[in-house]
Amino acid sequence: MLTGGEHVVIGVSGGADSTALLSVLTSLTSAYRLRLSALHVDHRLRPESWRDAEHVQALGARLGVPVDVIPVAVSSNGSLEAAARQARYAALERHANQIGADRIALGHTADDQAETVLMRVLEGAGLRGLAGIPPTRGRIIRPLLDLRRAELTAHLDAVGLGWIEDPTNRDLRFLRNRIRHDLLPLLATAHAGDLSARLARVAREARQAVDTLERVAGDALGRLVTIDGDALVLARSALAGLPPLVAADVLRQGAVRLGHRGPLRAWAHRGLRRMLAAPSPRRPFRLDGVTFDVSGDLVRIGVAAPVHLRRRVLNVPGVTLLSEIGLRIEARHIGAAGYVLPRDRGCVAFDADALAMPLHVRGRERGDRFRPFSERGERRLKTFLIDAKVPRWDRDRLPLVESGREIVWVGGLRRGSQAPVTPATRDIVELTVKSLAD
Repeated sequence: MLTGGEHVVIGVSGGADSTALLSVLTSLTSAYRLRLSALHVDHRLRPESWRDAEHVQALGARLGVPVDVIPVAVSSNGSLEAAARQARYAALERHANQIGADRIALGHTADDQAETVLMRVLEGAGLRGLAGIPPTRGRIIRPLLDLRRAELTAHLDAVGLGWIEDPTNRDLRFLRNRIRHDLLPLLATAHAGDLSARLARVAREARQAVDTLERVAGDALGRLVTIDGDALVLARSALAGLPPLVAADVLRQGAVRLGHRGPLRAWAHRGLRRMLAAPSPRRPFRLDGVTFDVSGDLVRIGVAAPVHLRRRVLNVPGVTLLSEIGLRIEARHIGAAGYVLPRDRGCVAFDADALAMPLHVRGRERGDRFRPFSERGERRLKTFLIDAKVPRWDRDRLPLVESGREIVWVGGLRRGSQAPVTPATRDIVELTVKSLAD
């Protein structure tokens, strides 16, 4: 957690756990060459919460640690406990960024761990839920996680430091408090031994399993992923060769690589597993700002919003910029004498006299139909793109060139049957699609 020389901001509520953490880290300042700061987050859920802030400021002055107090607004939507936690962590992260702190130290104990594991069991959590509170996560560290609350209060008594009791910690409206004050004592009377210690041990062993899972999945992600612009693409067939838990965690780590930071609830894990199921899902799965999409054998993890190419006139001759999709189309008139038809799918030639001008370019629309060159009859564009194995996420990035409201070219993929170049052709319109970066 600490190698020496770090700037550590300590979250201090004024309760016994965080007060003991402040005391312990203060005693280690010289040995570890630490620079300490403290932050008290005032949730303003009680009229007298200002007294807690004053107590922490006095404690910091006594121990020689600067204290900042930040008031936060706690959302009234959903769980008050979860909203307060979210506001508190956000304030700690912002403050750490502002002061350049290397670590954020929090005072969770083995008792907190036991309560969390039991809470997750009641919620039907899986392996990751049983792992409970992680000792480290990013720059957050929890140095007291293996210690019991009674050990910390004994330490505070020994060094003569007082603490405050938050009355909300006894409010049985909160599930954690009901577990702490009712359920754990009841279970402890029915079973011999230290139940909290056993639950904390479950968390440690589950954490080891989760760490192993993440390491294996991380290796698989690095081996199997393909970078596609601002997205990650993986083959479902390759993921199917992995154990299901590993394959799902590969997808989760892909989302983390693209910026997802929140914890995953049961519904999110079900959504990730659904990406790998048969038949494949027809709709994207969204996890905060990250989207998972399946097309054929590919699964794509991306953050960019879907693009749609607006309709515009195609400059002939000239260059038409398609900035929405990062492409441009170059058009030119050429005499037919000696002309050699292009073999590159990014270039196409039409009989100029057989085209209805002006040409237009646009993105696909519902109900589009297309007559591919060298095929009989008309087809649904959607069916054509599926048969051509164009991934779903790339279909809106294809420029469709129209002549007289009929699609004559699916840019970079296939020309239509209209206006073919023949021995009778005198003038040619040649179109070339290129990247804007070229």
